[in-house]
Amino acid sequence: MVNPARLAWGLKRACLDLGVRIHEHTPATSLDERGAVVGVGTPYGRITARRVALATNAYPSLLRRHRPYTVPVYDYALMTEPLTEEQLASVGWSRRQGFADCANQFHYVRLSADNRILWGGYDAVYHGGPVRAEHDRRPETYATLAEHFFTTFPQLEGVRFSHAWGGAIDTSTRFCVFFDTSHHGKVAYAAGYTGLGVGATRFGAEVLLDLLAGEHTERTGLELVRRKPLPFPPEPVRSIGIHLTKWSMARADLNEGRRNLWLRTLDRFGLGFDS
Repeated sequence: MVNPARLAWGLKRACLDLGVRIHEHTPATSLDERGAVVGVGTPYGRITARRVALATNAYPSLLRRHRPYTVPVYDYALMTEPLTEEQLASVGWSRRQGFADCANQFHYVRLSADNRILWGGYDAVYHGGPVRAEHDRRPETYATLAEHFFTTFPQLEGVRFSHAWGGAIDTSTRFCVFFDTSHHGKVAYAAGYTGLGVGATRFGAEVLLDLLAGEHTERTGLELVRRKPLPFPPEPVRSIGIHLTKWSMARADLNEGRRNLWLRTLDRFGLGFDS
C-alpha cells in the first residue's frame, strides 16, 4: 500500500536531486503567453517556462473556463491507536490488504506499518464556496465514522482513535480525472480525480507530458483524455443537485442498491459513480 505523505516526500527529494527548484507557499495568480514562453505570475515575481503543467486539484484553476468542472468536496478519516497482536488476530487481517466496501457512500480501509487502522470515507461533504481550512475538521462526521467502524469491527470495541482529519478533494461530474490544453498547447491541465489521485496521478502526469510534447500516443487517444465531463451548474442549482445526489445514494444503499429516478437519469448522461 502507498503512504501518500511518504510518496510526496520521496518525489520532492527526487526532484531536488535532479536540480528542480521548488517554491512552496508561493501562490500562482495568473498565466500569460508571450511568444514561445508562458509566464506564471506570483506575488513575488514572474516565472517563465516553455511548458506549464497545472495540477491544482481542489483549488481554483488558473484557467477560468475550467473552474466550473470541479468542486471541492471534503473527505474525512480516523486512525486508531496501534492494535495489539491479539486485536489484529481477532480481525483476521493477516495479509494486510487495503479494502473498501461496495456502497455508493463507501468506506476505505488501510493498515499502517505500526498496525493502526485508517478508516475513512462515507460522508463526503460539499460546503459550498472555495477551499477553507476550517472545513478540515468535522466532529459530527468523525462520530459517524466511529459508529460505522465499531459496527464493522465489533471485536475491537474499546479501541481508541488517535488521529482524525479531513481535506478537500477535487470532484468532477464523472468522478474521474479529465485533461485539457491551452495557450496553443504550452499549458496542460489535469483535475477532477475525486479522491482517486494516489494511484492515478502517475498516469495523469504521463498524459500531461504527452500533451505538452504534442505527441499522439495510446494515452492521448483515450476517450477519457479527449472528452471532458459536463460542468457543474452555477449556484444554487449546484448545491441542490449535489445534496440531492448524496441523499439519493444514501437511500439506494439502504434499499439494496436500487437507484431512484434521479440516479438513473445521472447514469444515462454519464454522470457520477457509474460514469
